[in-house]
Parts: sequence; C-alpha cells; structure tokens
Amino acid sequence: MKISKINNQKLSLLGSISLGTGVMIGAGIFVLMGQIAELVGDLFPIAFIAGALVVGFSSYSYVKFSNTYPSSGGVAKFLTKAYGPGTLAGSYSLLMYVSMVVAESLVAGTFGAYTLRLFPKEYAGYASVLGVFLIVLAYIINISGNKIIEATATLTAIIKVIGIALLAISGLVISGLPTITGNFITTNSQTLPDGFGFIAALALAILAYKGFTTITNQGGDIKNPHKNVGRSIIISIVVCTIIYVILALSVSGALTIEEIIIAKDYALAAAAKPVFGEWGSILTIFLAIIATVSGVIASVYSASRMLGMLGNMKQVPNLNRIKKLKNPSLIFTVSLAILLTILFDLTRIASIGAIFYLIMDIAIHWGLFRRLKKEVKFNPIIPIIPIIAILMDVIILGAFIYMKYLNDPFVLIVSAIGIVLIFLSQYIFMKSHTDEDGNMHMGMDMDEHKMMK
Repeated sequence: MKISKINNQKLSLLGSISLGTGVMIGAGIFVLMGQIAELVGDLFPIAFIAGALVVGFSSYSYVKFSNTYPSSGGVAKFLTKAYGPGTLAGSYSLLMYVSMVVAESLVAGTFGAYTLRLFPKEYAGYASVLGVFLIVLAYIINISGNKIIEATATLTAIIKVIGIALLAISGLVISGLPTITGNFITTNSQTLPDGFGFIAALALAILAYKGFTTITNQGGDIKNPHKNVGRSIIISIVVCTIIYVILALSVSGALTIEEIIIAKDYALAAAAKPVFGEWGSILTIFLAIIATVSGVIASVYSASRMLGMLGNMKQVPNLNRIKKLKNPSLIFTVSLAILLTILFDLTRIASIGAIFYLIMDIAIHWGLFRRLKKEVKFNPIIPIIPIIAILMDVIILGAFIYMKYLNDPFVLIVSAIGIVLIFLSQYIFMKSHTDEDGNMHMGMDMDEHKMMK
C-alpha cells in the first residue's frame, strides 16, 4: 500500500496502525481458516492464538530493526545491514519478495473461489481464470498513478476491516460460544502423530499475520520512526489477533469441522449462511471480493516496489533501467503472480508461501542476534528472544515440511527448486559485480538512495 507524505505531513501512529491492520487483515483469512481447520480439527481457533504468540516473538526482531534503522527499505534494508550487500542478503530478500508474490496469487485465487459462489457449480473450474483477471486489473490500477492506488486501497481497506470485524462479532453473538473439544480427526490424522498437525498448521496461521512486515516500510514516512514503527507493529498484531480469534470462534459455532473442510476455500461464506441466511452468505462473498481486490492491489504495489528497491540497491538486476517498458518491476511481479495462480491451487500456494517466509524470518532473527547485537539495543533482561523465535520457526517449518513430505511432496519439490534458483542466480549476479580484488561494488547510488528515503 502506498504511504505518501501529503502536504509534507508525517504519518501518525494511529494512521500507521490503520494502514498496518488494513494490510494484515487481508483476504488470506478467507481461505486460511478452512486450511487450518483441515489440519487441526476443532482446535483451529486456538491455532490463531498460538500463531499470534509465535508472531509476537518474531516481531521483536522487526521492532528492534525498525527502531534502529527506520527507512522505506524495510526488510531488504534490515537484511543488508545484517549480512552486508551480497549473496546472502540478496537471496533472503528475494525469498521475502517471492513470498509476497505468492501472497498475491493466494489472494487472487481466493477472489476466484468466492466469486464463483455466485454462479452455478458447473463454473467451478474457472477460479484461476478469475484470479488472473484480478491480477491484470491490479496491474492496470497500479500503472494509473499513485492517487488512484491510494484512493482504491484506502476505501477497500476500511470496508474490509470493518466488515470482517462486524461479521466476526455478530456471528459469534448469534451462533453462541462454541465448545472446543480437542478433536483432531482430520484428513491428515492417519499419517501424522497426535498434535503434529497442530504444529504444522502454525505455518499457515503465521501467514495470516505476516502482513505486519509491511509496516517496516513506513520508516521514512512516520512521525518519530525510532519508536512508532515498533509500536505500530505490536498494536497491529494485537488488533488482528482479537479479530481472527473471534472470527474463528464464529465459524466454529456455525459449522461442523466436516462442513468447514468441505467448504475449505470459501469457509466464511459457508459459515455465514446458517447464521445470517442466504443474504448473509452473499454479503460475505461481496466482502471477500472487496478484500481480495484491496489485497491484490496493495500486494502488487508493495512487491513490485520491493523488487525495484533491490534493483536500486544493486542486489538484483535493475529492471527499471529497461526504458522500453513502463515499470518493468511491476510487469515482472504481475507475470510471476499470474504464473503461480495458473499452476497451483490455493493449498499449495499457501504452503509455498509459508516455507519461503519462515526461511526468511529465521534469517532476520539470526542476523539480529549474531551480527548486529552490538549495534541494536537489546533489552538486558530478554536478549534471548531472537533465539526463541528461531527455535519456534525451525520447529514449525520442520513439522510443516514433514507433513508435506507425507501428504504433498510436490510442494517441497517446487519450493526446493525455487530456493536453489534464487541462491544460484544471486551468486552468479554477485560474481558479475565483483572486481579482480574480490570487492563487490554494491550498495545504492546517491540518487537512488534518496528514492529510499
């Protein structure tokens, strides 16, 4: 989402929180609810609480980075500070970039899944076509200018946050507080040890919160950035946790686990029908459409901007120097998102995004603890938090990879190929920018550096 200075005024803490929650409470929640329920049964509301706990530990590193190095560079700036300009920083930044593009594809696929609920069942196979249509629409809006991007993103963000909150609260009030019995009977129960699916499901729950990383990009546009970026991250996570848990309890009270799993890709619409009737289901579908449109527009902008930043930082080839194309970083981002939408279903898209994000997240924590602990002010009482975050990420990632090995190894093959290609291409690119003395001429030119501020 574009965050600009209007009349040279800085973004307030409240404004930052509003924008942050607008990105975080995205369309992914419309489809992740069903995917998580498929893994953990009727404990899926607790999975969102556990996911928030993991993200809470994870956010510590981002808060410390943001307070010390506030800038518009966000995660890419943090990784460069931690590892120096080179193969590692570029590779981890690209993992973040690809996870953002995967999120676009997930949101676009969700748009297709919910929109098709308005049409007869024989059109069920056209979800990916509708997803591609939305990505193309987001591209058109993004090349139309920042004012149109801001107006569209702001309006839809307000509607979706208020709409999802009202849906969650009213649904919970009408359906009543559900009883959480601890039933792990899911489609994976025969192949996974007891409780193992719950740990693996946290990889997906974390995706519902990963939008908080976009708040780190506000460092150049917010008042008192050395404090307010971190505050915005913490408050946004708390707000989203409350809404997610209430929403999960609402769905759990309206549908059985079997019904949620059957309606996995459109669980919220299915849950609204028995509580609010047919009109409630239709309104939920339109809310999902608004949320997905908003999410894709914001994600396309953010991801293409990050790719452009990496080009300016000379961590990747600078596509924006291709004069024959208008915004080539945007074109590349949209093309990759379209390819993912066509090739993979929603479950696989979410899985690939979770793997890429968790690897990048581990790199952030290790960079803070191992390489920058002398530069970044640690709380003397709790300096071990980045290590706890790493352990949590490793356990969750390991469980998730094992689950996919048993149930869908194709996801692991695609993820492994993607990771190898990213690191290999980064190594080759960096070698091409190394002189005879072994010095890498990286970093930004002065004019490009001004663009980051």
